[in-house]
Amino acid sequence: MTAGRVTVNGVVVTELGSKVDPLIDTICIDGKPICLVDGKVYLMLNKPAGYLTTMDDPQGRPTVKELVPCHQYPGLFPVGRLDYDSTGLLLFTTDGELAHALLHPKHKVEKRYRVLVDGAVTESAAQQLRQGVILHDGPTQPATITIGEVVQKQLSPREKQRLLKDSGFSPWQTTVWCTITEGRKRQVKRMFAHIGYEVVSLEREAFGPLQLGTLACGQYRLLTTHEVEALHLD
Repeated sequence: MTAGRVTVNGVVVTELGSKVDPLIDTICIDGKPICLVDGKVYLMLNKPAGYLTTMDDPQGRPTVKELVPCHQYPGLFPVGRLDYDSTGLLLFTTDGELAHALLHPKHKVEKRYRVLVDGAVTESAAQQLRQGVILHDGPTQPATITIGEVVQKQLSPREKQRLLKDSGFSPWQTTVWCTITEGRKRQVKRMFAHIGYEVVSLEREAFGPLQLGTLACGQYRLLTTHEVEALHLD
C-alpha cells in the first residue's frame, strides 16, 4: 500500500488500515482486481521449463508464482514440485490439509510422466524400474513403465563423428511413460540414470486423478467440482 500499488474504486490508497467494503468496493493490486474467495481454491498449471517450483527465490530467478493468479487467490501454493527444466501438471491450492494428504507416502498418489531419454530403452532395463532400483537415498517403489516410440535423432556433423568413435553414444531416443507413487528430488531422472539412460525431457501428464489434457504450456485453469471431489482421499 505504501508503494502506491493498491487502488480502491480507481483511487490509490496508501494509508495502512484504510477500511473498505469487499461487497461494494473494487480493490486492485497493480491494476488486478482482488476478490474474496468463498472456500478453498484448486487449480492446475501446465508448468513450462525455466521456472522454479517455489513462491519466492532470493536469487531473483523465475518462479511458478509468476504464472498463477496469486493476487486474485491469496494463499495459493504448489503441491509438490517439478524440476526447473521439467514441464507439465503442477497442482496449486489454498487447502493445506489436502496438500499434506496428497504428498504423504502412505497414500501412494500416482504421478505419470512422459520421459524422453537418450538411447533405445530395452525391456530388460525397463523391468529393473518395474521391480525397483537402489538409489543413494534408498530403494524405489516399483514403477509402471511403458516403452513408446524409438526414433533416430537428427545428428549434427559433430555427433556423426562421435557416433563413429564412441561406442557408448547412441543415435536413438526413446519415449517412455513412467508412473511412480513417490516424490523424491529428481527421482525419475535418477532412476533412468541408474539403468544407464540420460533424460532429455520430462513432462508430468497426470497427478492422481488429474489429467493435464490439452491445457497449453504456461496456462492454468481452476479444477472442476468433480476433479476436486476426486482429489479428496478416503
